[in-house]
Amino acid sequence: MKRFVAVPLVAALVLSMSIGLSGCASTGENGEGSSAIGGAIIGGLVGGVLANNTGNRSQGRTAVGVVAGAAAGAAIGNAMDEKERKIRTIAAERDEKSMQVERLQDDLLRVSVASEASFGFDSAALRPEFKPTLNQVAAVVRDDPKFGILVIGHTDSIGSREYNQRLSERRAQSVVDYLRSQGVASHQIGAEGRGMSEPRASNATEEGRAQNRRVEIYMRQY
Repeated sequence: MKRFVAVPLVAALVLSMSIGLSGCASTGENGEGSSAIGGAIIGGLVGGVLANNTGNRSQGRTAVGVVAGAAAGAAIGNAMDEKERKIRTIAAERDEKSMQVERLQDDLLRVSVASEASFGFDSAALRPEFKPTLNQVAAVVRDDPKFGILVIGHTDSIGSREYNQRLSERRAQSVVDYLRSQGVASHQIGAEGRGMSEPRASNATEEGRAQNRRVEIYMRQY
């Protein structure tokens, strides 16, 4: 089962800083993060750390590392801004309650789709009306080899834990298989099921259970 690749300790420390910094990026009225600036700041931190860990701590080399890192971070931020705009346009064409787009970090986007909008009851077969949306999502990502996708399935608490785990895995895999059929490379995409383990709301009410039955598509620029 494919997951995002773990990072070394130094990179992990920088990533922890970037999570805090990404919240400082300005947000427009339509919810889009202006991440080029945030990406430049994060990239600058990465460049500085790399320069200071190569054995050459001279001011000039460090400055080069910071500038190079800032440029790389800004490029990632700009690329994600463009993809976010395209994904939000796709979401706007659907019922906003069934498809939600969230910018989690400069380089990470989450698209949540209610199961009722994507699958039939107790089924892992994609609804025909959901496929045009996935076609558009595939078109956004398939030509960018530095763009990775992880599809995660979730369920409510009705039924056994084992059954819901399998159902969530099958639904996530159905989305992955369809995106692959639309040209998304196998190395760019993976599937995972979380069953009932990560509810967004209380399973005590139908409204809460409806929020918990979902598929999440995480998109990351590398």
